[in-house]
Amino acid sequence: MNFQLLRTPLVAAFVSTLAFSASAQAPTAWPTKPIRIVVPFQAGSATDLLSRQIGTGLSKSLGQPVLVENKPGAAAMIGSTAAARAPGDGYTLLMSGPASMVTNRFLYKNLSYEPEAFEKVAMVAITPNVLLANPDLPFKTLPEMVAYAKANPGKLTYASFGAGTTSHMAGEFLRQAAGIDLVHVPYKGAAEAIPALLAGQVSMYFDTIMTALPQVKAGKLRALGVSTATRAAMAPDIPTIAEQGYPGFDIAPWYGIVASPGTPAPVVTKLNTEINKLLTTPEFRERLVATGAEARGGSVADFEAFIKTEIPRTEKLVRQSGITLQ
Repeated sequence: MNFQLLRTPLVAAFVSTLAFSASAQAPTAWPTKPIRIVVPFQAGSATDLLSRQIGTGLSKSLGQPVLVENKPGAAAMIGSTAAARAPGDGYTLLMSGPASMVTNRFLYKNLSYEPEAFEKVAMVAITPNVLLANPDLPFKTLPEMVAYAKANPGKLTYASFGAGTTSHMAGEFLRQAAGIDLVHVPYKGAAEAIPALLAGQVSMYFDTIMTALPQVKAGKLRALGVSTATRAAMAPDIPTIAEQGYPGFDIAPWYGIVASPGTPAPVVTKLNTEINKLLTTPEFRERLVATGAEARGGSVADFEAFIKTEIPRTEKLVRQSGITLQ
């Protein structure tokens, strides 16, 4: 064998081309083992419930188990960091949202992960938050709450499902817009915040409609307003906060699948295709409607563009609120 020949530029380029071709074709066999969706919030949360629905659907279409792994805490930082540090092979996904992809970058001086490094896959859904109040408090409407808060500065508290989450941002937005003094009490999720609200340990709580509405229908909690610009289809009788004197109030949790940094483009494309198919099936959309969520979908570029529009809006709110976390 002429070993000198192997050193020529032409042959070296040919060998490199073969290697690249093999690596480019490798993802076509994906998936060959179980996939996990990291959920940066507690089991039973809206993010968790939606992730399990997505996981069930993808498991059927991809032919591999799709497992949900809950890693709550630190405003989605723990779960997001775990997903960011996982191998970029398509077997680790993150159910991302405002905290993990947008808000945290303005709240923490040193993030333990880079939001931009994730491979965006697909926007999944959006769902309204509802401002809930303990029914034992002496107000029944949002205007009455604001009047009470102004007469009793610092007396009312509001829970959130974590510092930096949409429920926290919604409370800060309302505090500023109404000019009232509210005390923030962060929890890890609805599993902790709802019992605290029911027990009167906190006055109010911005919760997702899918976990809030059962408590409202049961008469255990009072709904003061919806956080989105329009009323929720699931609860059309609950007025928006915007229509009650605070125009422009529009803060809602959104959910989108991202993959660990470095995930091959063919895998991202396949995931995007399968998620969009799932979001268009009548059965899945009915399940979403039942939880108060609205299906989104779209291309990878659509998801990236959405995040880009959220960044300046969120930065402005965070700067105005003066919130900073270590």
